[in-house]
Amino acid sequence: MTQYQVVGIGNAIVDVISQSDDSFLDLMGIQKGIMQLVEKERGEMLYASMTNRTQAPGGSVANTIAGLGSLGLSTAFIGRVHDDALGNFYAAEMQADGTDFVNPPVAGGELPTSRSMIFVSPDGERSMNTYLGISAELGPEDVSDDVAGQAQLLFLEGYLYDKPKGKEAFEAAARLCRAGGGKAGIALSDPFCVERHRDDFRRLVKELDYVIGNEHEWQSLYQTDLSSALEQAAQDAGMVVCTRSGHDVVLVRGEEEAIVPVNEVVPVDATGAGDQFAAGFLYGVATGQPLEVAGRMGCVAAAEVIGHYGARPEKEVKALFRDAGLI
Repeated sequence: MTQYQVVGIGNAIVDVISQSDDSFLDLMGIQKGIMQLVEKERGEMLYASMTNRTQAPGGSVANTIAGLGSLGLSTAFIGRVHDDALGNFYAAEMQADGTDFVNPPVAGGELPTSRSMIFVSPDGERSMNTYLGISAELGPEDVSDDVAGQAQLLFLEGYLYDKPKGKEAFEAAARLCRAGGGKAGIALSDPFCVERHRDDFRRLVKELDYVIGNEHEWQSLYQTDLSSALEQAAQDAGMVVCTRSGHDVVLVRGEEEAIVPVNEVVPVDATGAGDQFAAGFLYGVATGQPLEVAGRMGCVAAAEVIGHYGARPEKEVKALFRDAGLI
């Protein structure tokens, strides 16, 4: 008996969100539209510079798992927070959203809970400045057999490869999941992350059951144009998903192929679009839908989240699936 339908493993990061214009980004030396890692001092300086802060539990895979929990699947998240105000907020919010936060906050650690200062521009682009804190210390000792080993689907975050312990945690979880008969897959996270770990990721694409990435990530992985990259990926991976911003989603699983058109929506805040696409898509996979339906579910979930601030759904996404005739 599978204990959880979907288990995620990744960075447990509190998102601190604030609105800003491009001149503020220039002034602060923030590169627009990408994720940059920052040290503790810069993190504190940026945090202090934020006006009208709102905070929410975040982290790419954690957002996906929260989306799946809100869709009614049984979910758990493997992550690491400190026993401080932000860490306790994070653990409590995940539980309240219906996802088991399986590792209790760590007391007495040196590092505080991880946080990402997200500046949202008037055009909806988000510029993320992440102080990794304690979540970067996630290691194999945080991965319990009875969580990863009993997952029907395991979803892993490419960013974990930035630390050797994270890499070990990730590979231990994938081994346990697959030994228990589950399927393990990865989000490529971002093109810079792919560049840093290209050899490891190319190997993982061959070893894992599914890989989700956007066009830039796939091109970076194979260092070629998109159609050649996807051709190569389809030979390497069990299931390949490629999102193309404003265009369509390409999905390949063995002989089964689907191209799902995307309805253009003007984003209020693009935060979490990829994370919620993954949630809708994995919901389709977990419930045995054809590839095309799973892809369309991903698009519906992504469209919902970019219609408001924050990286997690506000409307009942299952109702939106019904409206779209998907369930």
